[in-house]
Amino acid sequence: MKIQMLVSAVNQDVRTLAERMNIRTDAVVINQCGENSYEEYNHCSHTVRCYSFKERGVGLSRNSALMRAQAEISVFADEDIVYEDGYEKKIELAFDNNKEADMILFNVKVAPSRRTYWNEGEKRIRWYNYGRYPAYSIAARTDSLHRANVGFSLLFGGGAKYSNGEDSLFLRDCLKKGLKIFASTEVIGEEKERESTWFHGYNDKFFRDRGVLYHFLYGKMAVPFSLRFLLAHREEMCREIGWKKAYGLMKEGIEEGKGK
Repeated sequence: MKIQMLVSAVNQDVRTLAERMNIRTDAVVINQCGENSYEEYNHCSHTVRCYSFKERGVGLSRNSALMRAQAEISVFADEDIVYEDGYEKKIELAFDNNKEADMILFNVKVAPSRRTYWNEGEKRIRWYNYGRYPAYSIAARTDSLHRANVGFSLLFGGGAKYSNGEDSLFLRDCLKKGLKIFASTEVIGEEKERESTWFHGYNDKFFRDRGVLYHFLYGKMAVPFSLRFLLAHREEMCREIGWKKAYGLMKEGIEEGKGK
């Protein structure tokens, strides 16, 4: 089973990136920087194809990688993930053991303050439990993604108009297209802490952007889901901006999303 890493990077030295990430499979690197260029090299007997582009946006970079994916399995990756030795065998075995899976979401270690999920058991991912998973948890059968004609939103994520959320929208679209998604308890890598490219505190923009996202995710249920979100996280997120003001900002975002 051939595996290919689809790496989204910003202003990186692509010649050293595969070694720094401990990549031991083929890879497609999309480097968002100030030039347009292409190069490829061999790393540990695997081909690393590197595309540098002037344009910015994490969704755009992931789409650029996906359209160039050629292996049976595509693994979405970020520049700050260091993969464990043998990660490729874990991914291959998971797909071998689950022939019906179009996509499997793996564990990646992150700092406790950034953790949004952790798979304690294997399970099916459905509409009610897909929203917590980042793109770097995703491995998928490339042909399934291409046949479903799915891609990442250009409105959300680092470098886009609105903050994060492109990964949740992507998983939602995959579910809508009938792809079968499962969670795995296997750990394949660890995120190295760095300054976020999009998160600058729980400010007005954070809550307004979240409201726009909830419009696209939940439609007519966006308002009650916003309230549920704030009540669940108010102790962490609403210290400077009270939850009532945050709720108003999210509703403003929902209305803004309706005009898109």
